[in-house]
Amino acid sequence: MTPLESNQTKFIDLRNQYPVFHFDTFKYQIKENDIQIQFFYHINEIKFEPKINVRFGKFLCHSLSHDNLEGLIFNIGLIELISYWKCVASPIVMIHPYTLNADQQKWWKKLYFKGLGEYFYQNSIVSTLNDFLNFQFDLDAKSYELLSFESIQNSKRVIVPIGGGKDSVVTLEHFLQNQHDVIPFIINPRGATLDCARVAGFENEHDIFIIHREIDPLLIQLNKKGYLNGHTPFSAMLAFYTTLVGYLTNTREIALSNEASANESTIPGTDINHQYSKSIEFELDFQEYVKKYMNDCIHYYSFLRPLSELEIAEKFAQYKSYHPVFKSCNAGSKENKWCCNCPKCLFAYIILSPYLSSEELVNIFGEDLLNKPSLNTYFEELTGIADVKPFECVGTIEEVNQAIHYILPQQKDKYLIQNYIKKNKL
Repeated sequence: MTPLESNQTKFIDLRNQYPVFHFDTFKYQIKENDIQIQFFYHINEIKFEPKINVRFGKFLCHSLSHDNLEGLIFNIGLIELISYWKCVASPIVMIHPYTLNADQQKWWKKLYFKGLGEYFYQNSIVSTLNDFLNFQFDLDAKSYELLSFESIQNSKRVIVPIGGGKDSVVTLEHFLQNQHDVIPFIINPRGATLDCARVAGFENEHDIFIIHREIDPLLIQLNKKGYLNGHTPFSAMLAFYTTLVGYLTNTREIALSNEASANESTIPGTDINHQYSKSIEFELDFQEYVKKYMNDCIHYYSFLRPLSELEIAEKFAQYKSYHPVFKSCNAGSKENKWCCNCPKCLFAYIILSPYLSSEELVNIFGEDLLNKPSLNTYFEELTGIADVKPFECVGTIEEVNQAIHYILPQQKDKYLIQNYIKKNKL
């Protein structure tokens, strides 16, 4: 995928026009079944007021400390703000609720910069870690207190975020089959996430810990008007939300489903990685942040990190009851379908093909994606024939090629495989 036209001039102009992004404050209200959170940001005359609804389901376990909640929500506000900052890329981020020490500022700047690597690349913007933004604080602002809560040391209780794809299913099934007390967690439920939870035995939404995020509609309006836009580190946001869930449920263990392939750069030879906040680099950074500034309150890790995409696919292939309901397609997520026209659909098809028959795959996806000429560009990006991988959560080039070599004898009559044979002179 090639970058868009250069927005360097727009980047500079917007930074001059909007020199300071303000994180003004936040508020929250604890109710019987949920917590309602709202953040307040502004840039000049532009105001953003996104809302978050945290639904406990059956899982609220103890009385809540306002000090602990404020510390957790403040950190969530720091990761939420990047989605709004990116539209104008202000050189100064003015944080009003609390201050950050020098080490925290360095930590957040690294997350923002690396998490926005795709944003800078796709917009053809050149900047540096030192220059892209700096923090300022109110003179009378205080440091937020080190969070004092301690979670239950129960190795059999675990929070498992459900994304609706094959990866979280493998993690979920592992813990269920090993008699763990699983708390299923979903952000912005959709068909596939709820369906996977249901197949796992969580029939009612009351059995799931759910967070609803509402993007301020003004951001979408600004995007349509031509303000800067691009990918932000969603999985880093997930990390901070799972920490909140850990506190609310007295649960220490948080098992993500980020695989080893997330460590591979999207642009070879660079640090630009669509999956940066799924990488082991971010995972270790986040673990260190939790130890230093959150009283080591949770254990956040990826259960799938030791596994390759092929190993995950082989495990998932055994879970037949999930095959009709899982989805890994962003384009079709609103309609709960495989769009069959994007790199994520093609990758999922390829990586499962060594372990499922063509008939099973067509039943899942609705058509034979290996016989679809319109997907050839994505196919060449996934296999490394093209210079750049797709900016999607897909496996490594080596894993994709390995999967294709497994199926070559049976699938050599398919259009994409025939082209692969020609390009690689096999």
